[in-house]
Amino acid sequence: MRSQDEILAARSADWRELENLVSRAEALHHLDGASISRAAALYRALSGDLVLCRARCTPDLVAYLDNLAGRAHSALYGAEPFRVPAFGALLARDFPRALRKNASFFALSSALFLVPCAIGIVLALFVPDAASQVLPRSMLDGMADMYSKGFDAGRGEGADSAMAGFYVNNNVGIAFRCFATGIFFGLGSVFFLVYNGLNIGMVTGWVTAAGFGRNIGTFMCGHGPFELTAIVIAGAAGLRMGHSLVVTRGRTRLGSLRESAPDIVRLVVGAAVMLLIAAAIEGFWSPSAAPAPVKWATSALLTVLVAAYLLFAGRERRAST
Repeated sequence: MRSQDEILAARSADWRELENLVSRAEALHHLDGASISRAAALYRALSGDLVLCRARCTPDLVAYLDNLAGRAHSALYGAEPFRVPAFGALLARDFPRALRKNASFFALSSALFLVPCAIGIVLALFVPDAASQVLPRSMLDGMADMYSKGFDAGRGEGADSAMAGFYVNNNVGIAFRCFATGIFFGLGSVFFLVYNGLNIGMVTGWVTAAGFGRNIGTFMCGHGPFELTAIVIAGAAGLRMGHSLVVTRGRTRLGSLRESAPDIVRLVVGAAVMLLIAAAIEGFWSPSAAPAPVKWATSALLTVLVAAYLLFAGRERRAST
């Protein structure tokens, strides 16, 4: 039967190695595979040592091993804590990279949304009662009345705050349906992209046909670069999810979905942040009394910034030769 001194002589080196691994400033999941595997092996060996030491060693040594085992377990199996720098890195690097990596799904989602939107505008403008066959006439007349006076007088601060909350709920709901229904092998995302594109087009065309196209255009131009892009990105995430369930490349469907999950999560988080920005603009800037030329100039600037961000953010710098 080994004494405490013998146990220490035989096992203390492994304990110190495990402590060094779990005490590093860098999170364990950021280490290479060999280091993670080594930490897991040391943790399993420590669990056996702890059982032995409870019967043969002093309370101080047992307490030390208990603490080390708890830290190792948290490092290996605990959820990664939320860190502001990590969230910043996701927005500055991981999200635009994931979008470019899934550019084909983004292009398909854009087509599924924008083509029906354009068709809806044309039908509402040139085909009598086409819009009322798709949407309730009362809703269409209400939208026309909403934009009939324009926003030259602005809107009260209390109303702005209330409407910003409404826009968050409405926009997130639209984007969530475009994404979440992708679980039905992508078909749900296809439906909601087409459906929402057609509805937005019909409303825009109806209001324009009523003579208030300038008002609705000036209202939408500010938040459109963020809101419409975010909806399309959410749809792309849903299509990516559906594709992973159909094209599994020899994996199980669950395994294929797990493999694509990091990119899907990055797309959804990025789209959610863009929707929050859009809601703030839509709640406070779009209905403001700012002159129409200023709003359109701001829209052009925001469009360029969004495009530049999605195209260039997170790219690796090429080493100089």
